[in-house]
Amino acid sequence: MQLQLEDLFPELDRLQSLYGDPDSLPVYGAGCISRPRMVLIFINPTARNISSRPSWSGMRAPWLGTKNIWKLFFRLKLIGPEDFRHTQTLPSDGWPEAFARRLYRRISENGVYVTNLAKCTQIDARPLPDKIFRAYMESMHREIISLHPDKIIAFGGQVSSLILGKKIKVSTLAGSVEDLVIDNIHFAFHPVWYPVGQGMRNMDKSFKLLRRLLRPSKH
Repeated sequence: MQLQLEDLFPELDRLQSLYGDPDSLPVYGAGCISRPRMVLIFINPTARNISSRPSWSGMRAPWLGTKNIWKLFFRLKLIGPEDFRHTQTLPSDGWPEAFARRLYRRISENGVYVTNLAKCTQIDARPLPDKIFRAYMESMHREIISLHPDKIIAFGGQVSSLILGKKIKVSTLAGSVEDLVIDNIHFAFHPVWYPVGQGMRNMDKSFKLLRRLLRPSKH
């Protein structure tokens, strides 16, 4: 099962060399790559992601080796209870490469794709200037067009504002539908609270909104 858009890798590798931690590798998007129900766009990876290490030979994908985001994915039924238990009990530097692929295969089977606006791995969660995210905008547009999702979820005000090209305040727009136009193609775009890190307090609100958005659209 193909889980990543490999034609984007060379450009993302180049951008990592410009903007990322020199001892880390970029982290690519992963999941359902053929008209997913939903694309989840986070901000940028950090070296806590085990797949950003040069010694890792498996797929490089968001959130591998971390714990908190999988609590949200489990509550949304994107992964099963056994896989979720492993995300919480395995040591962060001891995730098997086959397990990482299995997680994203499950996410793909549920029609979801997970990515970051910037794929340049940083040593920690330090804020990045907007100019770095703007350097990724062309590849982000290519990613979205290739996927052609039903819905796009952008986590946090910075990601939402940069992609839409206007200032977004998630607290007032969460749950609304914005019209994102790329190459004359219209996409349903939903700003959502950031659910991990300093945004852990928002996980319940993010879950309730995402659960509603994951329901099939009525025609």
